[in-house]
Amino acid sequence: MEYILKNGIVFDPANNIDGEKKDILIKDGYIVSEVSKDAKIIDVTNKLVMPGGVDLHSHIAGPKLSVGRLYRPEDTRRGIKPAQCGAIEGFEAGFSIPTCPTTGYRYTRMGYTTVTEAAVPPLEAKHAHEEINSIPNLDIPTLTLFGNNWFMLKYVKENNLEKLALFISKWLKLAKGYGIKIVNPCGSEAWGWGKNVDGLDDPEPHWGVTGRQVIQALTKVNEKLGLPHSVHVHTNDLGHPGNYETTLETFDCVKDIKKNKNVTRDQVLHATHVQFHAYKGTSWRDVTSGAPELIDYINKSKHMTCDIGQITFDETTTMTADAPMEYDLYRLTGLKWANKDIEVETSSGLIPSIYSKRAPVSVLQWAIGLEFFLGIKDPWKLALTTDSPNGGPFIRYPRVISWIMSNEKLNDMLDNQVHSWATRRTSLGSYDREYSWNEIATITRASPAKILGLTDRGHLGVGAKADVSVYDIDVYDFDTTLLKNSQTLENKLLNSLYTIKDGMFMVDHGKIVKLVDSKHIWTNVCGLEKEEANLVDEITPEFNKYYTIKYENYGVPDHYIKPDTCVDIEYED
Repeated sequence: MEYILKNGIVFDPANNIDGEKKDILIKDGYIVSEVSKDAKIIDVTNKLVMPGGVDLHSHIAGPKLSVGRLYRPEDTRRGIKPAQCGAIEGFEAGFSIPTCPTTGYRYTRMGYTTVTEAAVPPLEAKHAHEEINSIPNLDIPTLTLFGNNWFMLKYVKENNLEKLALFISKWLKLAKGYGIKIVNPCGSEAWGWGKNVDGLDDPEPHWGVTGRQVIQALTKVNEKLGLPHSVHVHTNDLGHPGNYETTLETFDCVKDIKKNKNVTRDQVLHATHVQFHAYKGTSWRDVTSGAPELIDYINKSKHMTCDIGQITFDETTTMTADAPMEYDLYRLTGLKWANKDIEVETSSGLIPSIYSKRAPVSVLQWAIGLEFFLGIKDPWKLALTTDSPNGGPFIRYPRVISWIMSNEKLNDMLDNQVHSWATRRTSLGSYDREYSWNEIATITRASPAKILGLTDRGHLGVGAKADVSVYDIDVYDFDTTLLKNSQTLENKLLNSLYTIKDGMFMVDHGKIVKLVDSKHIWTNVCGLEKEEANLVDEITPEFNKYYTIKYENYGVPDHYIKPDTCVDIEYED
């Protein structure tokens, strides 16, 4: 089919289009420069038009979601409601941990077309891909957990980057993963011994390897292989007062590692949910914001990017491969807690979390996230996330946008709604910046796509995938800076006028009209197959010694990932 989106107000930062009235031409699933006279015209005069949304860090598929649904039935009951259109039969269900189909419905209505599942253990990758097969309408890369894997730790201890590169390349193929995820490096391995690590240079008890060594080695390997995304790092000491120093050290420890010349991204390190890693102080009694120091570093640096992990004042569910941190939360709150160890690969934990506007710590965390949004000068260095569901569910993205587009709205929050720690212990009250639509398009579309190395989306240039979001917002007439418009803004961003994916209309006037299978996006490093086979022969006996399943039964068969998008990388030594 051919379409013309007529007279929309287009924000396409990757192509320097900042609020221009122009037509978007679509043919056979791509943005084109010409269509035939028979193309269907869709009148979107003065409506907000952006590329399809790209979420580079969310938790939407895998065993941790299944465990969460089992032990939090109250969350499932909160979100039960009838399906909202003829393309869906039955019900939506779940709030912070929606069902797989519900996840697809909600992202689609918000105008999102690509969502990254940010933490998948190789051993449980089959389950994650099975759940992706139950999520409609999205393209989904998965990030594979390597930061506490025994084989990785062995090669780091031996300083054998050649074998480590082969291991990463092969294991990404086995897990059908897109990139390298590092969570609390060495800390989750220490958890297997009932411990954690403190800071970047505290060795874990078995291999004697440190988080610094792991991050540096995996960053070097990532660039050696030329993977499209950089290492994606959840730094040590998450959630602990004083952790901003560890975060600064993590940022700095890879600054001299050279980026592979063939990749399109700028960074060698992506720091995820930085809000949780930005606390000064020695305890929750004297805690203050460490964001200004981190913001200053990010503003001055070219080798890294970040996403926020914004708190949204909800009762939600925290879930992470940082199992010792979740145990710390359990001891702090006494709420019900689930722990999950994944053999010699990683571990994870889950616990409910209640963020309140009147709770000092919740408000401090909320304010710190907004400090990053307002303090980082270049929007290409950051992406909008809530670390969903950890800081809040992804359906709160429009609410976060309303906070950063309206200084009047933010001041109303500070003056009338939230605890005084927001102004007493952070610098949030000193900012008067308001995001433009072009900056919103950057942090929700263009920047996440570039950071992930996905060149075919996040923009509306000729040859791009025809992933387009149109919102029922008259750009010329609707003032996003006014407090009275904030709820309307949130509602309109939650329910797009049109969501178009691969040239197909998925949403029409806020209603889902089409469902398609989601695509699995994974990375295939080409040129190392012989060396990988030799490595597998070498480590199979050790694998079968430490794992409960044999190597021959490991990995994700091809039929689990159809349809897929395989990103082939030609290895250059």
